[in-house]
Amino acid sequence: MPLSVWLCPDITPGESGVKDRPRVTETVARHLIGACSRPGGVVADVFPTSEAVLVTVAGMERLGVGCVPRLPVAQHLAGRLRQELAADQRAAVRLRPHGPHQLREALLGLEGRVELLIAALPPYPEAGRAAGPASASCPSCRAEPPTLALPQLGRFLEDARHVLAPGGHLAVITTARHERGRLVDLAPGIIRRAGAAGLAYVQHVIAVRVPVEGDALVVQADPAELGQLRRAQSAELPPVVSVHADVCLFARIAGGAR
Repeated sequence: MPLSVWLCPDITPGESGVKDRPRVTETVARHLIGACSRPGGVVADVFPTSEAVLVTVAGMERLGVGCVPRLPVAQHLAGRLRQELAADQRAAVRLRPHGPHQLREALLGLEGRVELLIAALPPYPEAGRAAGPASASCPSCRAEPPTLALPQLGRFLEDARHVLAPGGHLAVITTARHERGRLVDLAPGIIRRAGAAGLAYVQHVIAVRVPVEGDALVVQADPAELGQLRRAQSAELPPVVSVHADVCLFARIAGGAR
């Protein structure tokens, strides 16, 4: 697969850029929206954890839809959108009270018209149990643990193919992590399931989430992460820091509806 590297170090103040849950920053959103949609096209954010995607969509003159199943998240996003967007821009943004299991319902009336679906998947272990405590900086995580586990991905990907326009794209954003002493990478399983759902795998992007100075990555740990640093003589594994997210880009091939 073609491989690209995007430098996306725009970290929200007060929030570390090395968390387990992949977060779609405005830089990542701008790359995806510019490459995969046209002015006036429909872009949907399926797992919104911030207003970044919808703000970027409105600024790039697209129609944005955020699938938000929980009232606290919707209230948070609505407030942020009022702060970030002018009234005419807010008219191009919709919040719909549906989760990832209800993608067709969330995008009712837009079937076959969505040019780009952005899905930053929550960090699920392979067994489908929510991984770790909710992030204090993520309203979506605080409201309730995400509800899409790996065994349910097939249904989600089928629905994604259904709502996408011919030639439309699904961007699935994940990050590898360590669980119980081993590396867990969701991307290979997602790619297999997407192929079974009739989506073509067209691009892999490495989105670097930390600043780059010269030829070095600048990783800034927060106090909790600093507390995990091992002693020089310790036999324990060093703390794991994620500095990038994987963006797997799939397409609904024109004429490929099943």
